[in-house]
Amino acid sequence: MKTILRAALVAAVATGVSASVRAADISGAGATFPYPIYAKWADAYKKETGNGLNYQSIGSGGGIKQIKAKTVTFGASDMPLEPKDLKAANLIQFPTVIGGDVPVANLDGIKPGELVLDGAALAKIYLGEIKTWDDPAIKKLNPNAKLPSQAIVVVHRSDGSGTTFIWTDYLSKVSLEWKSKVGANTSVEWPVGIGAKGNEGVANNVANTKGAIGYVEYAYVKQNKMTYTNVINKDGKPVSPDAASFQAAAANADWAKAEGFYVILTDQPGAQSWPIAGATFILFPTQPQDPAAAKEALKFFEWAYTKGGKMAEELDYVPMPPDVVSLIKKEWSSDIKDASGKPLM
Repeated sequence: MKTILRAALVAAVATGVSASVRAADISGAGATFPYPIYAKWADAYKKETGNGLNYQSIGSGGGIKQIKAKTVTFGASDMPLEPKDLKAANLIQFPTVIGGDVPVANLDGIKPGELVLDGAALAKIYLGEIKTWDDPAIKKLNPNAKLPSQAIVVVHRSDGSGTTFIWTDYLSKVSLEWKSKVGANTSVEWPVGIGAKGNEGVANNVANTKGAIGYVEYAYVKQNKMTYTNVINKDGKPVSPDAASFQAAAANADWAKAEGFYVILTDQPGAQSWPIAGATFILFPTQPQDPAAAKEALKFFEWAYTKGGKMAEELDYVPMPPDVVSLIKKEWSSDIKDASGKPLM
């Protein structure tokens, strides 16, 4: 699957020079969480405008490092930076889409959505305290399922990852033990498990390992037809991962009052809310080194907000609401300037 996605993005950046800026000049790096939709957008944008996007799916930690080192036009992260950190690095951030982390498993005879887990069980699995699939805690949640007495093989991200931030932030909210022993970050000291690089690596590892459990962004679940589990949310309701439950999780977000668009969507209230939801963000310099490339990148995201919503929905991402897009464009106008102080957009 990674090869297919990579090919789509390569196709979007492979040809020519536009009248205004070379496609190769527009570069981004970071989160694997939004990689499927960025690849799809890039391909469509290339066909429509002739301009390409070179995006490296290296994980949020790498994206933060690269934009701070000024080696890319923009960085991408699923972990939003706090306002003080943005100011210190002369960056702004803005959300592009909303999605969700999803637990996936490889169990014979179990179909997608047949198993239900809750936050406490997920935390204990990743702490190494629940070791087999027929553990009483899992059986209690799934009284009618035929659970094997099979060892649970825990799979987690090995790279710095916003997907991991969303996952560990959720576990920290539902388990005091997880919060005190491990905490939330793009990279943590995992108590147990096998590391794999990227959403792609975790998806492949789980698919090839009997008894495995992992977490990936939902687009990877759909494209690989993986066996996902439902999760009991903050309201005590079992919910399935999809665009509707991601949207429900985002319903209470107050973007207008969030300085630097700093919003975390895990463990939100609401009967339909997916509990492990999150937005993904673009990190952008307030005074770009290459104004032409930066302006072209902003044109790409403006196009994505205007014309990319349906493509996002097809991959079960939730597009940003129009009022939030208006706030984002205002931020571009006020905060992103060239060396002379003139707004780029």
